[in-house]
Parts: sequence; C-alpha cells; structure tokens
Amino acid sequence: MHELRKVGTSVAKQRDSGFPSTDAIVAFIRAYPGKIGTREIAREFGLKNADRVALKRLLRELADEGIIQKRGKEIAEPETLPATVLADIARRDSDGELIATPAEWDEVERGEPPKIRIHMPRRVQPGTAAGVGDRVLLRAEKLDDHVRDGVAYRGRILKVLDHAKTRVLGIFRKNVDGSGRLIPVDKKQAGRELNIAKPCTLGAEDGDLVSVDLVRSRGFGLASGKVKEKLGSIASEKAISLIAIHAHDIPQAFSRDAMREAEEAEPATLKGREDWRDVPLVTIDPPDAKDHDDAVHAELDSDPNNKGGYIVHVAIADVAFYVRPGSALDRDALLRGNSVYFPDRVVPMLPERISNNLCSLVPGEPRGALAVRMVIGADGRKRSHTFHRVLMRSAAKLSYAQAQAAIDGRPDDATGPLLDPILRPLYAAYATAKRARDERDPLDLDLPERKILLKADGTVDRVVVPERLDAHRLIEEFMILANVAAAEMLEKKSLPLIYRVHDEPTLEKVHALQEFLKTLDLPFAKAGALRPAVFNRVLAQVKGHDAESLVNEVVLRSQAQAEYSSENYGHFGLNLRRYAHFTSPIRRYADLIVHRALIRALGLGEGALPDTETAENLSEVAAEISVTERRAMKAERETADRLIAHFLADRVGATFQGRISGVTRSGLFVKLTDTGADGLIPIRSLGDEYFNYDEKRHALIGSRSGAMHRLGDVVDVRLVEAAPIAGALRFELISEGNVPARGHRRGAQQRPKTFPGRSPRDKRRKPDKANAGKKAKRGKSWKR
Repeated sequence: MHELRKVGTSVAKQRDSGFPSTDAIVAFIRAYPGKIGTREIAREFGLKNADRVALKRLLRELADEGIIQKRGKEIAEPETLPATVLADIARRDSDGELIATPAEWDEVERGEPPKIRIHMPRRVQPGTAAGVGDRVLLRAEKLDDHVRDGVAYRGRILKVLDHAKTRVLGIFRKNVDGSGRLIPVDKKQAGRELNIAKPCTLGAEDGDLVSVDLVRSRGFGLASGKVKEKLGSIASEKAISLIAIHAHDIPQAFSRDAMREAEEAEPATLKGREDWRDVPLVTIDPPDAKDHDDAVHAELDSDPNNKGGYIVHVAIADVAFYVRPGSALDRDALLRGNSVYFPDRVVPMLPERISNNLCSLVPGEPRGALAVRMVIGADGRKRSHTFHRVLMRSAAKLSYAQAQAAIDGRPDDATGPLLDPILRPLYAAYATAKRARDERDPLDLDLPERKILLKADGTVDRVVVPERLDAHRLIEEFMILANVAAAEMLEKKSLPLIYRVHDEPTLEKVHALQEFLKTLDLPFAKAGALRPAVFNRVLAQVKGHDAESLVNEVVLRSQAQAEYSSENYGHFGLNLRRYAHFTSPIRRYADLIVHRALIRALGLGEGALPDTETAENLSEVAAEISVTERRAMKAERETADRLIAHFLADRVGATFQGRISGVTRSGLFVKLTDTGADGLIPIRSLGDEYFNYDEKRHALIGSRSGAMHRLGDVVDVRLVEAAPIAGALRFELISEGNVPARGHRRGAQQRPKTFPGRSPRDKRRKPDKANAGKKAKRGKSWKR
C-alpha cells in the first residue's frame, strides 16, 4: 500500500482539521476499489484512537445503506449497474417513492445490492404503472451525489414484466378425504407445504400442477390455500418441463392471428432473389435437431491474388420474409424473445409451420435465405464479404458425428459422395480460418456440457457428455465469421442494430481472481489492457493438473455475462470489437432484427427494418430479449435439476463421487461426476467444529483442525434427501477435508506442486519449516 501513502490527492485536501466528510471518504474508496480497508482509510486521513472507532461505525452505516461494499477486510464502491436493468420493487421510502433492487444479484459474491429510486413522471405511460413486489425493466442512471437512504441510482420504468405474486405454483397431492396438500415447486419454498380444504381444490387430481392463492397463515401447522387454476398433469404429460414453463410464465400458445399468418404464408420464390440452388450448401446439426436454419459451403479461391485462400458461404433461413415488423407473428416472437429447449420438448419462438417447415433448410427443397459470401485469406483472416438474398436448395442434412466420421476415414452412404466435393473443402477452409482464430486468442475455457437422454416414458435414461468434435468447431467458427460480417456491414451503413456484447471483467473481480490464484502460486500479471490471453495463460498452466477444473470454474465466475445491447462495447470472450447475432433467426429475436437491418441497408426487398426504428427503441428491445434469454436459461437449468432429482429419488442413502462446485457461508455445493446433479451440504453437517468462510480461497476451513473444503475438490458424498418437485438434493460429506501438514498454521493454505511456467526465482525459494511436510494436491454464462 506504499502508493496509497504517497497519494497527495485533492481528496485529502478536502478534509477539515477534524473528522473527514463522508463524501471525502467515499471518494477515496472510489479511487482504490477493492484495494483498501479501514487501516488504509485511517492512515490517509490521519485518524487516531477514538476517530478510528467513529470511522468503523461510519463504514458500517455506509455498507448498510448500500453506498459502499465490504468484502472481508476490503472496501469498495458497489458494482456499477448496466444502463438497462431487471429489478424488483422492494419498498417505499419515507416520502412514498418506490425503491428497487436488481433482480439478479448474488449477495454472497457481490455484497449488498445497490438501491434504485424510481422516478415516476406526471403522465404514466401504459404498461409502466408499478407497485411494491412488481418486477420491472428499468433505465438506470447513476447519481453523481449520494442522496438519502444510500440510494445510488435513479430509475425510469420501461415496462412492468410481472406484478406482485400472490399465488404459489406447486403439485397437488390428494388426501383420502378429498382435501389436499400443495408441494411448492420453488426450491426456496421446499418443505413449506400448504393445506387445501376439499371445497378449495377446484377438482384437482393427484399429481396436477396447480396455481394456489394463499388464504391464511397460522402460527402452528400448515398455511392454507385455494386452487385458482389447474395447469396440467405431470403424470399424464410425462413432462417435468411443464413446471418450469409455468413457473417462469413462458408463453406456450401462439395468438390466433399469429397462427393464421403462419398458415397463410406462401413459400419463397425467385422473385427479388439470386438463384443459389446449384450451390451445394449442407446443414450440419445435432442428430435430434428439428429445424435447420444454417447451411455452409466452401471452395478454394481461384483468384491468383488470394493463393491458398477460400470462399466460404453461410446461408441463413430468411425468417424476415415471413415475420414482418408489427405483425402478429412479430409480436408473439418478441414476447418470447427466443426458443426454450428442454430435454423432452421445445417451446419455439415461432409456430412450427415457419420454424420446422418454410424456414427449415431441408435437403432437396427450395428455401429462401439471407446469405453471406466471405473471402478468407491464406492467413485465415476475412478479407471481404457480401450479403445476398437467395433461393437455395440444401444438398444434404448431416449430423456432427456423421461429418466427422467421414473426414476421419469412415464415410457412410450419405457422406461418401460428399467427401471430396463438399466436406474436404469445408474442413480445409476451417483449418485456414483457425489460424486467425488462434492468433485472436479468444477465451478458452474447458467446461464440458452434459446432455440428459430420456426414455420413452419421459424419465431419465442416462446423462452423457457429448464429444467435442472439429465438426462442432467448424460450424461455430463459420457462424462467428458471419456474425462479425453482419455487424461490420451494418456499422458501415450507419444503421442501428442489436449487438451481442460481453464486457470485460470488473476490476473488483479481477482483483479477487488474482488473490485466489496467489493461493495456488499462479501468477496473474497483466500489462496494459485486459485481454482473454491473460486468462488463457493461467488456464494453460493448470492443463492436466488437479487444479484444472477448479481454475476453469473460478475464471468463468470472474467473467461478465453476455447480453444484447444497442450500444457496442465489444465481445471480450471472443476478443472481437464488433459482433452481432445473425445466424439463428428461427430461435432468436435479435437475429431477426439484424436480418431486417441488412435488408434495409442493402435494399434487398420486403421485410426490412422500418425507417422509424431508432437506437432507443432497439435498446429497449435488447433489454427485453436479454431478460427472456436469462429466463430460458434458468428454466432449462431448473428442469434438468428436477429430472435428475427424480432419477436419484430412489437412491437415497447411496454414495457418489463429485466435485465441490460452490462454497458459501451456508455450506458446500457439490456436482456429481456421473450425472452433473447439484446438491447442498449444509455447513451444520460438516462436523463438530466451526467452519470459517475464506472468500479468497473459495473454501470453508475448520477453526480447530484447519481442515479445508475448497472449490474444485473431489469428494465422496452420501445422498440424504431428494426433493424431485423442487429439484433439490441434500448430501452428507464422507470425505475428510485437506488437513495442513504438521508445522502448518491452522487454516493456512496448502500450496500445490509447482505449475509449468513458474519463474526460476520462485523455484529457488528457500525451504522453511512450514514447507517441510508433503504438499497436498488439489484439484459456466459466458456465451457467444
């Protein structure tokens, strides 16, 4: 902290001869976020004895009001909110004004959530009248000066997304006398059943998913409720996903007008299009894909000025031709924002006649498409691109494994004839493009995704980790190139668009990651601007070591979340300056907006973005579809949790191997190796000693023994309880914690073996008593 002692800032000059002002202290904290504590503040302002007691009291008050954030001994200003934020209205202040807090805020990781005072105009626009308990979309603006009650932001309501919930969603369990009980589906309400009297059941049958109004709560016994709506039977539909669909208000049925528009739609013709029906484009998708919205083709460039280069074509279903701005189909698509994928079903953004028929690039059928032709140099860099509205005809529908097997020397009847004319040029073009990708060095996290396979009756058969093939990487890289081309074209034409953005990690998160890596003797030295390569160097050092999974997980948690925005601040994870989603308009509304903008920019005909569409309008659309994307991710995750909990419900008492996937003050979260199921080990069940939460090490450490349970540790657990409806599992820890070798200070960190890449000076560290014992080994989003 020597640099803090030398600071001769204007902050210090602001203080009086007595105790410094609150503004001066907050300004000093802002200047050094996450790097100072009470001691440094006292030293800066020359506070002694009684003044230090007053300082601690003031800092507690500032933290309670949300003006500052305390994390252990470190103090910082609360994290900055984005311009558009999803928020819950929590209360009214003493003047009757509404106060909101961010809806998605991890208090364990980020401290107290910032407070937002809602600005209510004299004339309230339709759909913006809100009250306490409502969930709203806000335009947030940080206040220059701290105002009363610790409110740091002013917010304007863009849209009320959900009014205060007075109902509980759950599964009805019928009693012998005709009355019943409600088992809530929310994990937070697990175990809090409701009594439902016989006259209040609305004819619900055992196993029905129902919506219940809370009637009254009693001091003793169960609270009571009344069934207001029957939403379907879990048993008959064999669909656990039904719970998530209703819990998150995901629209299932399309409006009558939208269905009529879909049925009346006519297939695209050559009118206003280029004829690409002879270009042998192919689709490469998962084997169970129901819609095929992208097709690819590559060939060696014949231009002598681009020797060794390739021409890559990417054709995307022309959804904009069928879904016009302001139509019923458009309104329904925006309401959904995206398709939602469950193991047993898909809730599509568009009706099946559009997504699975007219816009699905099936082999042998003419289909309208918006295509990009990209010239790739021998160095892998994209030299130029042009966009075209075309009529195409897919030459083949292949799966990833099928295409890869053909390249690996195992062609089948379908891929054999395609190997030389189509597949080999595709892979050769990918190998060329990969050179530029490797030079760009995007964030390279290794976090395998599991896939749940179901039996015919809708129950879990098994959980697999699909192999990551070059076929996957090929399609991914070509889609990224097409997305970049779309963003570049629209910027060149000065048209508003919706970007896919991913901000760089905050200074606070980077600092927390640095402190964590120190406990593993891993350097995290960055010079200049922060780049993904800095993280990749760390990940490369732990490749193949016990700590690999742990470090990948912690690096992931340090990253920001990707989102949609009408303002471009780049995509940090992909290390790209401009990026927009263009390649999946069947399932993402953002891509549809980009298609419309390209049609308008290039004069490609019908379905263009209206001239009245402004950047401000698109900002609100971007905020809405960012919310629907997070809603879909949460619904998909919860459904997987429920399916796995059902799968394991009859195995209570069995032991499993897993890995600690989360460490909090309340206990440990463990992810099972075989199924990927997550469950909690409550801290009270860890042992007969007190366990301290060490935030820097992501660990719980025994106060007496020093036994450490750390993020990423491989552990053995026993399943104690399974709550299938809530998707909750509770485990008991069987493994012992990592105990320091004799001579170690209790609770002190144990350093792993030296990682490759350590400096010679580090390797020559003199041995000491603490290091004499044997050192113990140890050992998801951003999205494109």
